[in-house]
Amino acid sequence: MSILETIKGPRDLDHLTDQQMIALAAEIRRFLVTEVSKTGGHLGPNLGVVELTLALHRVFESPHDAFVFDTGHQSYVHKLVTGRQDFSGLRLRGGLAGYPQRSESEHDIVESSHASSSLSWADGISRAFQLTGQSDRHVVAVVGDGALTGGMTWEALNNISDDNGRRLIIVVNDNGRSYAPTIGGMARFLNTVRTRSTYRDMHRGSEAVFDHLGHPGRALYRGVRGGLHGFLSRFTNNEALYSNLDIKYLGPVDGHDQKAMEEALTQAKDYGAPVIVHAITEKGRGYDPARADVADQFHAVGQIDPETGEPLETTNAPSWTSVFADEIVSIAERDETVVGITAAMLRPVGLHKLAERFPSRVLDVGIAEQHAVTSAAGLAFGGLHPVVALYATFVNRAFDQVLMDVGLHRAGVTFVLDRAGVTGPDGPSHHGMWDLALLQIVPHIRLAAPRDASRLREELREAVAVTDAPTVVRFSKGSVGTEHEAESRLPDGVDVLASDERRDVLLVCVGPMATVGLDVAERLAAQGIGATVVDPRWVVPVPRSIIELAAEHRLVVTIEDGVRVGGIGTRVRQDLREAGVDTALTELGLPVEFLQHGSRAEILEEAGLTPQHIARDVVAQVLGSKIPVARPLDDASSRRVDAQQD
Repeated sequence: MSILETIKGPRDLDHLTDQQMIALAAEIRRFLVTEVSKTGGHLGPNLGVVELTLALHRVFESPHDAFVFDTGHQSYVHKLVTGRQDFSGLRLRGGLAGYPQRSESEHDIVESSHASSSLSWADGISRAFQLTGQSDRHVVAVVGDGALTGGMTWEALNNISDDNGRRLIIVVNDNGRSYAPTIGGMARFLNTVRTRSTYRDMHRGSEAVFDHLGHPGRALYRGVRGGLHGFLSRFTNNEALYSNLDIKYLGPVDGHDQKAMEEALTQAKDYGAPVIVHAITEKGRGYDPARADVADQFHAVGQIDPETGEPLETTNAPSWTSVFADEIVSIAERDETVVGITAAMLRPVGLHKLAERFPSRVLDVGIAEQHAVTSAAGLAFGGLHPVVALYATFVNRAFDQVLMDVGLHRAGVTFVLDRAGVTGPDGPSHHGMWDLALLQIVPHIRLAAPRDASRLREELREAVAVTDAPTVVRFSKGSVGTEHEAESRLPDGVDVLASDERRDVLLVCVGPMATVGLDVAERLAAQGIGATVVDPRWVVPVPRSIIELAAEHRLVVTIEDGVRVGGIGTRVRQDLREAGVDTALTELGLPVEFLQHGSRAEILEEAGLTPQHIARDVVAQVLGSKIPVARPLDDASSRRVDAQQD
């Protein structure tokens, strides 16, 4: 039996020797490479926090002591130590979540996987412990150096430093990267700490001297190591970053030295006040393919060959992101006012090609979406056209800035939202299902949802041409689907994808849901029901032709991969009523729930967004056996005559 198999809970680590701990770390890395290669997941970050996580669980007592992982993608080792060693269903429906999840374990506290929030959580939890007399409980926040670029981190530090009576430990997991290398002034400072020869030479030299003294010397070295680290950090001015925060600083510590990590954490635990422990780690540690990956050191992988790191599944179909990446370069070559902005995700959102072509015209602001949006408003005022590329789930973090800094000032800013709709295995905090409902309430905003690659290129060009209001182009995760050419394009830009002389049902499809709508239309035709399928292209504001078509049909069905409440269907309904059109309308979309991880197909099926389910309900509505009931056939015919006469 391996050592890992004997670990059923954190206290099983207590009896292990130093050599067994080293062996356990090696076993965990082999386990992660073997298991994550089968399902996909966040491999590189977890390989980098093995010793750090083991040290946390040896020194502290979870769940009595509260652990908060910033972002949470680096929690796989934590899951293993807390008794969750079946990774066969990682990120699959019914299997382990890719992030901490309270329903899985009492050791998991924070489920949200949005970065830079851990210190605010830790601040609140530690205050609660203090106010309720739980003075024996510690709070440990593990925050990556990338998350230190986020504003919430510094807002929390400001409050934490104002009350130094709490047992709160902040572990800075410093590997020089978030997805890609961390950027900004904070990153430059930490990089000097990480690479400064004064620290490195003194540390290695002192260790070598004690090693020459044999076992007694090594024992002495371990005994003074904590003080030595403190001396070296002061000597090399590593505390300068935190000197004005009035928070104790320990480090930098080698995050892959098990004993060093345990000693530093023990010192922090015994200090009795907030402490920052600065650990230097290596993303992808122990796995050569990850270490050699320049892009992101296997931050997240699909199914791969565990020996080579090569992907097992390849596709020739372009992804939505790659189509955007190529098109924005083409646009920027023709329009020198176009600049790109990303929040620590240059490659994931497809701005890397623009950065290669025009390095000075792409800004990576770090994990700081609020700053990105307001900075974009300033760039627009200065005569540029910013294209802010984010995951759809992360635009939620900057809604106030979209509303008050961009919207109120009618700034010509284009938001490109990747991973919109159902994203699948990353779970509730990563589904991009809120953007349609949130953003459409911004006055004057224009929102596009392309159905295929050609429309993405087209609508992106149209969005960038708007200079007096914010525009949004949103698209899904993964490969671009089938191209759907329109039968005709109406004067206001609406594409008619399919039509029938029997105008029974108008299917208004948002973005890639056009494929679903066309399938539904075929199923309805087989039942003798005529359907018109339209892609508005620009879903907000609702095009006038949608209102006119709705008046000519017996029933309107909107299909979107965003939440139903406040979604595009709601907007269409309101505009119909304002225009005096009383055609029955069904809004189809996602429920207002936090949808768990699973494949996109599984989630859409559970939400009833499959062609079979939709067609069955529409047939019932046309026949009058399900609410809302379609307008009677004779009434609909007379309305078409009136419309033609008008």
